[in-house]
Amino acid sequence: MSTLEVRHVSKVYNVRGAGQLTALDDVSFTIDSGQTIGLVGQSGSGKSTIAKILTQLETPTSGEVLLDGKPIPRRGAGLRSYRQQLRMVFQDPFASLNPYHSIRYHLERPLRLDKVVPKDETEAEVRRLLERVRLIPDAVIDRRPHELSGGQRQRIAIARALASRPKILVADEPVSMLDVSIRLGVLNLLADLQREEGLGVLYITHDLATARHFSDEIIVLNQGRIVEQGTADDVILRPQDPYTQELRAASPDPERFFATTGSAGDLGGAR
Repeated sequence: MSTLEVRHVSKVYNVRGAGQLTALDDVSFTIDSGQTIGLVGQSGSGKSTIAKILTQLETPTSGEVLLDGKPIPRRGAGLRSYRQQLRMVFQDPFASLNPYHSIRYHLERPLRLDKVVPKDETEAEVRRLLERVRLIPDAVIDRRPHELSGGQRQRIAIARALASRPKILVADEPVSMLDVSIRLGVLNLLADLQREEGLGVLYITHDLATARHFSDEIIVLNQGRIVEQGTADDVILRPQDPYTQELRAASPDPERFFATTGSAGDLGGAR
């Protein structure tokens, strides 16, 4: 079991001509293996800044991030080990995959860099990863990203994130750029993988409906501060903060959303 702890993290940017901009202000939360936390807020609330700090694309101005009680190393083998244990699924499946390389290449690369399996088992592991994300290996393995649908590309991005066998997965708006008809299929896949692999998942979204459906706990961010935190049902059904109440009023009814979207899949080369 692993625990990722964000402890009193703040992030301040120096903006030329405008002074300082506080993106995060004393944010603290914990993710355990097997737990999904929904991080909810509008654009500019600080959600993506948290993702960048967790993936070491940004350094906090103050506070710290710990994995299993230990601070993140800044360089060397320790940092590589941390990045193997925490992987990210990006928002845009059109930009996160290199259009010049095959799907095989995208999945082989992390397997080789992180020495996940012996070299002679790489092909079998690539095929296993594709099956894990409910794609037919022979239908996609030698194709390039532009030959696949958006939903298929995001499944490839999830498979790539899983290749290093991480303990924590950060999913930053993973379905916001997909057609509504295939969003639920991708989210159900993430939920199944989280349960089967025992992953800790930080699900970053502006959508309260999906946050309630897929999260054990919800954190609401507003202007870089946590304004509400609790179980998914408590936060959505009984919001206490006025900002959360506004978000709830502006969101579609969760039951109606899942009833109308159904559970469309996106397998093989069908879409």
